[in-house]
Order: sequence, then C-alpha cells, then structure tokens
Amino acid sequence: MEATKTDVPPSTGNLVTVLSIDGGGIRGIIPGIILAFLETELQKLDGEDARLVDYFDVIAGTSTGGLLTAMVTAPNEKNRPLYAAKEIKDFYLEHGPKIFPQHSRLLSEVVKLGKTLSGPKYDGKYLHGLLREKLKNTKFHQTLTNVVIPTFDIKLVQPTIFSSFKVNRRPDLDALMSDICIGTSAAPTYLPAHYFETKDGENKVLREFNLIDGGVAANNPTLVAMAEVTNRISADEKKEYGVAPMQYDRFLVISLGTGNHKQEYRYTATKAAEWGILSWLSSNGSNPLIDIFGQASADMVDFHLASLFRALFSEQNYLRIQDDTLTGDLASVDVTTDENLKGLVKVGEDLLNKPVSRVNLQTGTFQVAAQETNGEALKRFAKQLSEERWLRKSRAEGKA
Repeated sequence: MEATKTDVPPSTGNLVTVLSIDGGGIRGIIPGIILAFLETELQKLDGEDARLVDYFDVIAGTSTGGLLTAMVTAPNEKNRPLYAAKEIKDFYLEHGPKIFPQHSRLLSEVVKLGKTLSGPKYDGKYLHGLLREKLKNTKFHQTLTNVVIPTFDIKLVQPTIFSSFKVNRRPDLDALMSDICIGTSAAPTYLPAHYFETKDGENKVLREFNLIDGGVAANNPTLVAMAEVTNRISADEKKEYGVAPMQYDRFLVISLGTGNHKQEYRYTATKAAEWGILSWLSSNGSNPLIDIFGQASADMVDFHLASLFRALFSEQNYLRIQDDTLTGDLASVDVTTDENLKGLVKVGEDLLNKPVSRVNLQTGTFQVAAQETNGEALKRFAKQLSEERWLRKSRAEGKA
C-alpha cells in the first residue's frame, strides 16, 4: 500500500491539496451540489474524464461527508471513482427517503417521541444494505486518493480516525469501506451504533470497533485532514510531499459545510432553561444536542483555519463554503419529503452565487470575506488545481 496515491508525486508540485466535507445527514445534498460544480469546472479545463480524485492529495469526510468521500474515491471495475460528482444529487434524492422514511404529520411527533425513548429513530437497515451493495468488498487501502474519515469509538471513549496515511503501517485500520461509512454516519438517536472487526489473512481478529458518528469528534474534518498530512510529512524520509511539516502557506484547502440554522430560528437560553432530557434530544423537529455539538465543532475549525491562513498571508488558499440561513425542515438532518429535498438542492445552487463568507464567533453569523462569489472562488480553485496537476506531471516526466 502506497503512502501517497496521487498519479504523480506531490513533491513535483508547489501545493498540498485538501478537500473536506462536513457531516449533516440529508443536507449532504448541499456539498454534493458544490462538488458537482467544481468537478464540472475541472472538466472544462482538462476533459470530461477528469474527477476530483485526480486533483486532491487527501479527501476527508465526516458522517454524510464520509459517504460523499467514499462515493468519489472508491474504485469501480475500471479503477475510476464509483460516482462522478454530478451523480451525487440523484443518489440522495433516490435513496434519502428510504434511509430516512417519513411518517405523516399526524403520527410524526408520536413516533418521534417513541423512537427517542426506545431506541434509534431509524433502524439503518436500508442504509447498511445500500452501502454493502455499492461498495461491495472495497477495503480502505483501495481508495483512489488518500482519505481521512473520523469516527468515534464508544467503547474506547475516543475518536478513531481512518486515515490512508496510517493504513500501510496499521493493518487493523484496513476495514471495509462500507463498515467505515456505516460507523461514521451512526448519529446518536438517529441511527444505531455499529460494531465490526478487522482480521488478518489467517482470519485472526486484529481489532474490534464500536463506532458512532464521527461528528461527535470532528463534524468539520478539515483540521484532522491537515494534521494527518502534517504527520505524514514529519515521518516522510523520502520527502514525497516536498514541503516542511508546518508549511501551511503551501496548502490549498476547500472545506464544505452542510448548512446551519438561520440565527432567529436557533435555540434560546429562555427556552432551553425549561428543557428536560427529552427536549434536549428532540425540539422543533431536530436534535439540539447533535446540532450544537456539530456546529460548534465546524465553526471552531473554520475560525482556527481562517486565522491561520490569514497569519500566513495566504487567505486565498483557504475556501470555506457554508450556509447559515436554513429554516424549518431545511435545517433538519432527516426530513426527506419531496419539498424539502428540492429545497436543499436550491440551497446548494443558490450558495454558489453567494459571496465567500467567514464565521464571526461573536455574532454567530457568516460575514462577507471576499469580493467574489463561492462559484467564482471555485472556478479560481479549479484553475489552480489544474495547473498544479499539470505542473506535477511535467516535472515528473522531466525527472524520468
């Protein structure tokens, strides 16, 4: 198993390229729309066969972002990505209502309360079967570029990070991609925790896993991905990456969120002061604990990275795309009515025309941070990614 999976060594280029995708359940449609736009721009530059894996040294994803990561990095029978980015939207539209089956409004609240008290809201059987069918026997080491997927092991009470940068030294991490995806998407109260084992060639158990949603540890996995690259560079005697471990001004990073509540529709201390355990687990059609932990994790990572790239005078190398104007069902992780699915598609499409923004931790809102739209920024990044790939190829051929 190779430490680096790009078609040419990163050391022959100028940049380390990172793509990261947040968790967020059915709201994965939103980054799916963004990824389709980016891949289309890359195809305009380099031909219709271009895929995201051809340009990124590492792709990271948590929960639904982990599913997206698997879709664009797992190999098909021709050793190309299982899905083109443009196919992600239809995947969610087709399978979302079966993963998160809806009840009538009359029964919804009763069923929700009963499920909250007795077990996960959904049994996960359709999702598990779907992932087994699509990913088959694909093992983690077979991804077409380096992948980082955070999960949380409830038996160890600590994060478990599935990382391509470790798997050649840690065969216990070389699990089935389907098991990893089931684990990272097992959101507490929504889907059941997932147990599985990895084994060696003699069928001896290497490790057992007791996993829940990676969003518990890192709903925005960008920082985790960058840390994995840094650790790899630090241990890299062959200098495959051609940069120093902390040389973050040479990183090119795209981080995609899955949306957040509009401020006036968020929770308030006045209301929360009266909540008991059931209200903390279910209020206004969502799970406040999941929402709060997930969004806090995502925003803190964005704040840290925006500050880091600003300090290095390389703000143009970091792009965070997030929407904080979701209301009602759009902000849920599991409402899959036709109306809501169409609404999420529109959110993703509209987000391309919104200005690049950054989170303000004092106000909790996103503020305009650049004189370009997200779509314009993605076109700029597509050009940089294409130039980086061709630079690597030309330099690699020169060394041959």
